[in-house]
Amino acid sequence: MCTVGTLPTRVYVGHSIYKGKAALTVEPRGPEFVSLDSGAVKLSREGFVMLQFAPAAGVRQYDWSRKQVFSLSVTEIGSLVALGARESCEFFHDPFKGKSEEGKVRKVLKVEPLPDGSGHFFNLSVQNKLINLDESIYIPVTRAEYTVLVSAFNFILPYLLGWHAYASTIRADDTARTNNANPRYGGDYEWNR
Repeated sequence: MCTVGTLPTRVYVGHSIYKGKAALTVEPRGPEFVSLDSGAVKLSREGFVMLQFAPAAGVRQYDWSRKQVFSLSVTEIGSLVALGARESCEFFHDPFKGKSEEGKVRKVLKVEPLPDGSGHFFNLSVQNKLINLDESIYIPVTRAEYTVLVSAFNFILPYLLGWHAYASTIRADDTARTNNANPRYGGDYEWNR
């Protein structure tokens, strides 16, 4: 068992929802940074949330070898966070966009309200002409389960954007010096117009 002071350098987390016909696992993937010649670090790729859909293989058993994945960008996560109880949204991905295999794999994630308003259907359709696959996996997500997802999304969004790394480098004396060095920058300039 790990205590907070002895956490390893990598921690893997996720949240799963299990239903009769499918399971859905949600896992965050962190942003990527590159080192600059100046010694600073710059965001090179925003993080994302990986959705994994696995069809049921029996009672409380899921066939993870047939799982389908869908990566949610920060903007797509924002759409899900803002989604009302009676609203729906749809995302289309082509993993080979801009490459020679473009158009051969088509992924569509639809999130639609349940007819009785008690939650949302998550439906992932995958058409893969490379392996002759046409599959649709759907899972109902209750209002309570959706609330858990939205709460997790709201928490992780700044981290996916890399803002936590920036915030950890801010020192009070740096911001005061920056504002005084450039009179056109900062709150005083903005409010004194």
